[in-house]
Amino acid sequence: MSPLYARHKRTTLAIATAVAAGALLSTGLATSATAAAKTPGAAPVSLSAAAHTSLIQKAQADAAATAQQIGLGAKEKLVVKDVVKDVDGTVHTRYERTYAGLPVLGGDLVVHTAKSGKTEGVTRATKATIKVASLKPQLSAAKAEQQAVSAAKTLGSAKSSANGARKVIWAGSGKPVLAYETIVGGLQDDGTPNQLHVITDAATGKKLFQYQGIENATGTGKTLYSGTVSLSTTQSGSSYNLTDASRGGHKTYNLARKTSGKGTLVSNSTNTFGTGTASTSSSDQTAAADAAYGAQETWDFYKSVFGRSGIKNDGVGAYSRVHYGSSYVNAFWDDSCFCMTYGDGSGNKDPLTSLDVAGHEMSHGVTANTAGLDYSGESGGLNEATSDIMGTGVEFYANNSSDKGDYLIGEKININGDGTPLRYMDKPSKDGGSADSWSSSVGDLDVHYSSGVANHFFYLLSEGSGAKVINGVSYNSPTSNGSTVTGIGRDKALQIWYKALTTYFTSTTDYSGARSGTLKAASDLYGASSTEYKTVAAAWSAVNVS
Repeated sequence: MSPLYARHKRTTLAIATAVAAGALLSTGLATSATAAAKTPGAAPVSLSAAAHTSLIQKAQADAAATAQQIGLGAKEKLVVKDVVKDVDGTVHTRYERTYAGLPVLGGDLVVHTAKSGKTEGVTRATKATIKVASLKPQLSAAKAEQQAVSAAKTLGSAKSSANGARKVIWAGSGKPVLAYETIVGGLQDDGTPNQLHVITDAATGKKLFQYQGIENATGTGKTLYSGTVSLSTTQSGSSYNLTDASRGGHKTYNLARKTSGKGTLVSNSTNTFGTGTASTSSSDQTAAADAAYGAQETWDFYKSVFGRSGIKNDGVGAYSRVHYGSSYVNAFWDDSCFCMTYGDGSGNKDPLTSLDVAGHEMSHGVTANTAGLDYSGESGGLNEATSDIMGTGVEFYANNSSDKGDYLIGEKININGDGTPLRYMDKPSKDGGSADSWSSSVGDLDVHYSSGVANHFFYLLSEGSGAKVINGVSYNSPTSNGSTVTGIGRDKALQIWYKALTTYFTSTTDYSGARSGTLKAASDLYGASSTEYKTVAAAWSAVNVS
């Protein structure tokens, strides 16, 4: 699960291939035969679902040959996760890998292939050779499971339980070893569902790593935050419900204060949902209208701006749940249910269903299904920042007069109780905890605070440094090196970040790797001698990533 702010740390990676290396690794963009700078025009092609599936199937059919070509060992196999194709014919294939049939956590990689079929480069999560002396564990699975549950309880997770431990190869840090991965369920201390992944050395019993996997017809919506909006609904007999058949079948459910299950599909005798005002009632449909609107705007943003059809790029919609728990002050994405979940805030009077929050949570799903950035250390900060960046993009894209685009996160939901935003992208430290620039200790911060470095980079890349007013909001963005940065505009900055996320970032990418990846993306899109490329470098230097 991936929640909105620091009290709850969650994002789900695909369980079969999840990697949790974060700041433990500094090889997020280790490359062999690094691709030479290309001419502008390497933007991703908008693929149909059938074309996307065909590319994945072809890549999987060729996986054995690819593994041999890039120098993997005889016991290693590649499993295709995603394929991105550029306008110039370059194909970026993202793989997970196995060793002797066991998932390799921290072994993901991206192979970059030219139109001619020549391999131009490989972006790897780890440089280490995947090899272990024995596949026979000295620690029992039951013992590993017991230790994982104890670790969860130490963190304050209530009613913790696990359902077995599976053998894996841990390659997230140092020398690869045989290990167990245990997923601990139950509830966290605030009532949030728990999905703690604990990696245990199968020889010594030492805990190697842990991370949270819970990362949070045309009708009318009278929303709390975005005014009166149009909603895509479905008529069923004499009633209407919040099913968006035009966007992958996205549905909005009411949990009615429960913390499990899917809830009840939101329906009404008329095609109007919500009242436009706050209500503490668990049957109120206003929060549902906000959530449905956020989902459709996020879908349209990704489709229009990047040609991406849904979170997995397969045309399938997620679903949303509102009225989670009682006075639950957060929202989260959970990849295991492929859904967004929203609490109603303190006193159940400020639901966390604003437009940028919806974009933020669903973007965790995009990250989980592309780079899979581990939700810990620097990679966790990049994961959170990606959601802030894309949530901001959604807000500007929607162009809603009641919720104008800005570089503030959660400014509508009153999460602090005094009307101030949750986060500030122009100067992240204004929230009292986030980092404005990189330091060697950034990876030790909560991911919602280490994200400040990338948020600040994105603001500088988009708008530049110094004082300015945008949509009525005043900003004054500093630089750590005293430089002056002139922005390239938000649209180009978004393209660069998305390109890097989907083709150059891996599960273990850190801030140094993010700099490399975004520079490669800028080179692909605009050229290695372009203003855009130079500004990417300048903006990273301005936040002390060099």
